[in-house]
Amino acid sequence: MQYRIVGKTGLNVSSLALGTDNFADPTPESEASKILDLAISEGVNLIDTGDVYADGEGEKIIGRTIKKLKKRDQVLIATKIDHGKRRPGYSIDDPSLFGPNDHGHSRLNIIRACENSLKRLQTDYIDIYQLHRPSPNIHVDEILGAMTDLVKQGKVRYIGTSTHPTWMVLELVMRSKLNGYSRITFEQPPYNLLDRRIENELIPMCSKHGIGLITWAPMAMGVLAGRYETHDEYPDNSRALLRGGFYADRVTRKGIEVGLEFTKIAQSCNLTPAQLSILWTKDQEGITAPLIGPRTLEQLKDLLQVSDMSLDEEIKLKCDNLVPEGSVVADFHNTADWMKTKISN
Repeated sequence: MQYRIVGKTGLNVSSLALGTDNFADPTPESEASKILDLAISEGVNLIDTGDVYADGEGEKIIGRTIKKLKKRDQVLIATKIDHGKRRPGYSIDDPSLFGPNDHGHSRLNIIRACENSLKRLQTDYIDIYQLHRPSPNIHVDEILGAMTDLVKQGKVRYIGTSTHPTWMVLELVMRSKLNGYSRITFEQPPYNLLDRRIENELIPMCSKHGIGLITWAPMAMGVLAGRYETHDEYPDNSRALLRGGFYADRVTRKGIEVGLEFTKIAQSCNLTPAQLSILWTKDQEGITAPLIGPRTLEQLKDLLQVSDMSLDEEIKLKCDNLVPEGSVVADFHNTADWMKTKISN
């Protein structure tokens, strides 16, 4: 396993990070625990989750498994506080369950959410605590003040953001420098061959200011893993089929066309398309690590083979010819209100 130092920190992160959005939905705990055990044994040291993944059950599975394995000191646990009207354990379909202070990145909610995540994860501290999408109506000082206090209390080691626009990440960095708040260390954006927009501004800015980039959706929800042959029928157990909504909106005709050509490139270099999609993301300039989100132990075994591979320059150029640098054919920022560009199916 390769390791990379994150920005201006001394933190070493594995070149593949484990995403756990599938834990409990649909991956059962028995399989999820095996995935965690193998990933850690193979050198993966960053485990990513969020307080709303499977309504908090994802964090609970991680907490129970890590405690059972007695490997807390071998991993970095990253979790997030959600921005929307959602609380772990409660349906988002019933607005009567939510009061005016039950969501968003206010000081009240940040501290409360952190305490709840600590309990679910069965740990005394969170290695990386991230803001899950922006809360544009809450002042930066309110947000950074609360996050800094959590760091000072020893409950959080590093802070970060997820799916924030470049200007907002930079504002957080500058405000931290001016007012002595804890510094943003990570940003977690979507990034794959179908949506390369972060190459325009976010990657250069993070590289310049020493911010790590842990990216999600490297396989483009299976489109770059060879799962889609047509836009008219979603594969069994795909997120587009199981969850619908904005997940389905990320699957476009042009994206599938690219995915089919991408599969041919993967076959030409004796890789599965899933492996090549991870390798392509891992070896892009400025990327700390992509999140791999296997649903099964066999999928994890397949993806781990990429950890010590390097992307051939000829293959990189072939991929660039499919989707040029900085461009987009499928919208993986479609849950970000600040992203105005819309990609039609």
